[in-house]
Amino acid sequence: MSALVLAEHHDGKLGDATLATVTAAAALGGPVHVLVAGDGAEAQAVADAAARVAGVEQVLLASDAAYSAQLAENVAPLIAGLMNGYDAFLAPATTTGKNIAPRVAALLDVMQLSDILSVEGPKTFTRPIYAGNAIATVESGDAKLVLTVRGTAFEKASAEGGSASVESVAGTGDAGLSSFVGLDAVKSDRPELTSAKIVVSGGRALKDAETFEAVITPLADKLGAAIGASRAAVDAGYMPNDYQVGQTGKIVAPDLYIAVGISGAIQHLAGMKDSKIIVAINKDEDAPIFQVADYGLVADLYNAVPELTGKL
Repeated sequence: MSALVLAEHHDGKLGDATLATVTAAAALGGPVHVLVAGDGAEAQAVADAAARVAGVEQVLLASDAAYSAQLAENVAPLIAGLMNGYDAFLAPATTTGKNIAPRVAALLDVMQLSDILSVEGPKTFTRPIYAGNAIATVESGDAKLVLTVRGTAFEKASAEGGSASVESVAGTGDAGLSSFVGLDAVKSDRPELTSAKIVVSGGRALKDAETFEAVITPLADKLGAAIGASRAAVDAGYMPNDYQVGQTGKIVAPDLYIAVGISGAIQHLAGMKDSKIIVAINKDEDAPIFQVADYGLVADLYNAVPELTGKL
């Protein structure tokens, strides 16, 4: 079953989520091609990187000013036009992928299968339901597959070792339905939240943005960790939306996840319960977070976290 994978990229760099999506595409059993939609030298750099990914047979490069911001209204028609040569389209279950894939499915008049966790057969997959509390096995009856892939559920394909060819494809241009105004992105030297091996997250119990910074940042610095936050903390303005972990935020599965002052609402657990080791610090011994934690510390975070930081 031939598969077309959408390359997730930023600032001329191929996103890690693409590597996991390539692994999922390879599990379908057919050739794997990667589409890079962008503009100029940055798009070419991403295409060259995608060509080196193990398991990729060909890279399609659509370089056009209309794709410089990867607007879904422009990229989706491009993908739909290419799908005559493919059985399946796969995109990472990221903000970009979730924006583009439904439009592709609509243009192809098929049902999208979202957030797949495994490939059980040519058209059979597992995916989470009920905020991840149950796993459903679903089978598609459509001629074409449109899938979004949960990156934490698949091993990342090796970024080196491939030798795919890069072929330029004609774009469909600007659909005229949307325009790029600007990007207000959070700049950080820390690891990317979705690919970090260690994540330290804070919750609403941290009171305000200044307290969050004073308590969480030193611990994260000592561990070389990414910083996350619960939805309640983000809604309260402690941290920007980019830091939210949970069903409506980012899905993470690091080697170590430290939850500080997070009660453990279902929405948050859905985004981090696949972490290899979960450490919870909360003064409420009945907090739901302790039900999924490998190590739980019932203590006042304002005493426990600085003490922990000081001993590292």
